[in-house]
Amino acid sequence: MFQFFNKKKFLVDYLDGFIDIHNHILPGIDDGAKNVDDSIALIKAFSELGVNHFIATPHIMSNYYPNTKDTINSSLTALKNALLQNDLKDIALVASAEHMIDDNFEYLLENAGVMPMKKDYLLVEMSYLQPPINFDEAIVKTASKRFFPVLAHPERYGFLHHRKKRYQEYKNNGILFQMNLLSLSEYYGKEVPKVALELLDNGLIDFVASDVHNMNQLEALKKLTLSKKMVEQLLPLINNTIQTFY
Repeated sequence: MFQFFNKKKFLVDYLDGFIDIHNHILPGIDDGAKNVDDSIALIKAFSELGVNHFIATPHIMSNYYPNTKDTINSSLTALKNALLQNDLKDIALVASAEHMIDDNFEYLLENAGVMPMKKDYLLVEMSYLQPPINFDEAIVKTASKRFFPVLAHPERYGFLHHRKKRYQEYKNNGILFQMNLLSLSEYYGKEVPKVALELLDNGLIDFVASDVHNMNQLEALKKLTLSKKMVEQLLPLINNTIQTFY
């Protein structure tokens, strides 16, 4: 009886009606879905979990994935056409981007080259190894353009794991945090879930998302189990994500 009441829950049991605000399901433009068939397979698998609303966020990264509004919207159009051809009419899909804060980011900000999510939330990321020299200035400029900076997967930046005071400093500077759901497992390594749980315990996370690139990651997401405490911490964040971006 004790074991029954302490049985862990599967994360996916709490995703019905969720809107995924960070993923790489657009075909052929970054390290996510390679083609339309990959995109459709991912969307069908998400739909089986009750997730039918997506904000697609391909990388805009000058050295690796120099996407633009045109390349992203072209990929979006191709995927929307494929959704119709596959009779997936209940899927809501819009495009934004995950913006690398690099030496091209501020140029994009100044020249209307960024792609915010709904309500002017701008998803940004940085190197996992070290912060960009222009990080603080880039955040100030982001706010000056009336965007709300949302830092993708803060729990994954290794250089912050030994400088955890920086997390609170980022929050004090108006940066919102989006945690990857897979970070609650050891998918990204053993240290990441420890940091993710610490950020949850400290109430620093604002939104959650899948950041799914491929079917292997989605399968890992399906296997992810949660303790009772984790469920209690995640449900408000799932609801906040839905309410903010729906």
